[in-house]
Order: sequence, then C-alpha cells, then structure tokens
Amino acid sequence: MRDRIVQFGSCVAVGLLLVALIALMGWSSAACAQAANVEQKGDESSAKSAETPRDDPPERMFPTLRDSRFWLSGQANFIFQTHPPFDAKYSGKNSLSPRYEKATSRVLTLYTGWRLNDSTELLLDVEEAGGAALSTGLGLAGFTNLDIVRNPLLSKAPYIARGMFHTVIALSGDKVENERSPLSLFDELPRRRLEIRFGKFSMVDFFDVNPVGSDTHFQFTNWTIDNNGAYDYAADTRGYTVGATADFEDRDWGIRFAEALMPKVANGPDLVWQPWKAHAENFEFELRRGLIAHKSGAIRLLAYTNYANMGIYREALARFIEGIDLIPDITAHPWRTTRKYGFGMNVEQSLTPYVTAFGRWGWDNGKTESFAYTEVDETFQGGLGFYGAKWSRKQDRAGIAFVTNGIKKDHQNYLAHGGYGFLIGDGALTYGRENILESYYTAHVWRGIYLAPGVQYIVNPGYNRDRGPVVVPSFRLHLEF
Repeated sequence: MRDRIVQFGSCVAVGLLLVALIALMGWSSAACAQAANVEQKGDESSAKSAETPRDDPPERMFPTLRDSRFWLSGQANFIFQTHPPFDAKYSGKNSLSPRYEKATSRVLTLYTGWRLNDSTELLLDVEEAGGAALSTGLGLAGFTNLDIVRNPLLSKAPYIARGMFHTVIALSGDKVENERSPLSLFDELPRRRLEIRFGKFSMVDFFDVNPVGSDTHFQFTNWTIDNNGAYDYAADTRGYTVGATADFEDRDWGIRFAEALMPKVANGPDLVWQPWKAHAENFEFELRRGLIAHKSGAIRLLAYTNYANMGIYREALARFIEGIDLIPDITAHPWRTTRKYGFGMNVEQSLTPYVTAFGRWGWDNGKTESFAYTEVDETFQGGLGFYGAKWSRKQDRAGIAFVTNGIKKDHQNYLAHGGYGFLIGDGALTYGRENILESYYTAHVWRGIYLAPGVQYIVNPGYNRDRGPVVVPSFRLHLEF
C-alpha cells in the first residue's frame, strides 16, 4: 500500500512540477516581453486573420444573458441511425447484429456558470441521456454514435455532467480576447497564464480537442473520429471523471496536465475513490502553428498513463489454455493495479479560410485490458472540415473523414479464442483492421435548429473479416437554446 501511495504521489508531483516550472519561466520573462507583445499584437492579428477559418459560433433560439458574469444555455441532440442486413458468418454476444436495426439517441444538457471575479468562476452542467443504440452499443471499436449510453441499465434520471472550479493565474499584463463558452466565461484572458480546474469533467473537454473533429453536435459522430481511439482516457460509463487539471498557456503554445480517477471495472459507472489504487495521468503539449507557411494550424502531442484493476490479455488466454476458464475471461483475476500507457498526435491545418484538414495518430501498449473508452490499440485518421460561408451558408458545416483502427497480437488472440471485451467479441476472429469512412452535412434551418444527414461505411466491424461491410445512414436534429 505504501509503495502505491508513493507511486501515485510521484506521478502527481512530476506532472504539477512540470507545469509549474514552465509557468514560473513564463512569469519571470513576462516583464521584459510584455512591451514586445503589445507592439506585435496588431501585426500578428492582421497576418493571421486572412487565413483563419471562419467558424462562427452557433446561433441560439434565445439571446444570451446580458450580464457576462453568468452563463445559461442549453442544447438537445437527437441522432437516428440504422443499418440494413449485412453478411456475417457467425455472431457472438458482443457482435453488431447482422439483421436490420434502427435506434435513436438523445442528449439534453443545461449549461450554467457564475464568474465570481476576473480570475475565478464556477461551472455546473446538468445532463439527461437516453434513447437507444444499435446493438446496445456493442460490436464496433469505432462505434457509430458517441452520444449513446453504453450501459442500458443506467438510470434515465438527469445527472450532473460537469461541476468545476476554474481559476486563472495571470503571468503577463497583456490580454487576449476569449470566445466565451460553457467551459470559460471570461471575455478576455492574460496572454501568458496558468489555468487550474478541479471537479467533475470529461477529459476530452481539454485534451485531444480538434475544432473540426471533436463535436457530435455539429460534426462527426463516430467514436474514433471525434476522439483518438487509442486514448483510453479516464472516464465512467457516461464519459466523465473527477480530477484536476493545470494548463499553462503562452502566445503560440501551451502544456497541460491532468490527474483523474479511474472506474472500478471496464466501462463501469462507479469511480475508485482511492487514487493510490486507481488513477490516471494525462499530458499534452500544443503548438499553435501551421505546417503550411502563413496558414493557421496546430500540433498536439499527447501521453497518458492509467493505473487500474485491469486484466492482461496474455494471462487470460493462458488460463483458458490450461483449462482454468471455459472461455478466455479478461476479468477473471483478483483485484490488482496494472498499468496501461499510450501516446497520440492531433493535427489541424487550415488550407483555405473555408477548408481545414485534420488528422490523429494513436498508440497504446495493447497488452493491458481496454478499460475506459474503447477497444483500440492503434489508430490513424484523416479528414476535411468545410465551413458553409464559402457558399453563403455561414452556419452550415460539412465533413468527410477516414479512420483505420487496429489491436495488438495479444488482444487479437484473446478474441480469436472466444474472449469478450467490454465492447467487442464475436466468439471467434479472422483479424482485419476496422476501417471506417464517415461524411455529414449540418444545415442551419432557423435560429438554433440544425439538421444533419450523414453516412458511415464500415469494413471489418469488430476487426473481423468474416463480418460486414456495414452501411450506417444517420440523421441528426440539434437544437441550441
């Protein structure tokens, strides 16, 4: 026990020390750099504005509160999906059904916030999620709808999705304009700053964010296109955790760290409140510069480490071969803390003021049980996002993206011998990479009403060449209040 507490404390200390040292360096240079920042501000803004994508904030049915100290808004997101019958040589308990299916999900959210002063605010969001998922959310590593409730037995009652304390420590005197949102109510922020948050949140509120590939309300809906599939980020069944983040931001770059709680079991609704037994560290470095000269863009480098009660695929298969278990069972072990780690890259690049390219790469060690997000050990994706201002529809969006997902050999062998993960398992496996193509068009109909047809084409669902391909048309209704 003492070793675990020391290990947990060391992980937290390393992350916080890294952010603190960088913040201290920024604070010490603030006085000499402030004048230069002010002089260059006008030139920088004019140089970047010509090639900055024209992504206008969404229109709402009702006007925002005049008092900027407060935030009150809401949204409703409904996604209908279906698929026709497809070929399948066999199916298991975690398979995507080969028969015709249809399902509609819903997510209703109320966003509230109170800015206490120019540096501190409180944020609270209440959410209700329900409806249904194709095959109850099973059978795909890159599932087609990120809004679904992965556990149909969860309560349908509203719940607190986010509850955060957010404070900003200024490290320079000059300010930059801030686009207010439910996650930050400030009109402006210090150019060089340290932001601290703690409470309940989703890790992908702040990590692995991409402006054209992270939002199921207006963009793609596939799990492994909206997020890095190999990023097994700390979360309960609904996608939230409890923890703290430290985020240092400077002119063209930033670095952030988060410490968070892990669930008790894979895809579980309950978190482990003893962080020395189960915890997660997340690191991300962001460089806000494009790969093409004079065009905006960003590169984000991600690393994470999870400690939780996770099984080992090779050990589960060995127990089956020895006759201890009737089928390979990744959960058949006493409580123990094992380690999973991974890395990722997230790139965005403006091509024109109306077209942005994006991509992600992800990798994890693949020997330890997929636990919190989805069953992907390596992934690569690329796509394009289009802004409707090009065709005089400034609130419209469109996009197309391709993602290819894979799992490591130990994970493959486990599934091939009849093992089941928390999302996939056909009872057998002829391995092939799961390849997904998705496209959508989001049309603004009237004051906060958005309609979005879309389609996904999936080859080797659940990494199985004996099943599929599958076509999944979808239709989304989104309301902004």
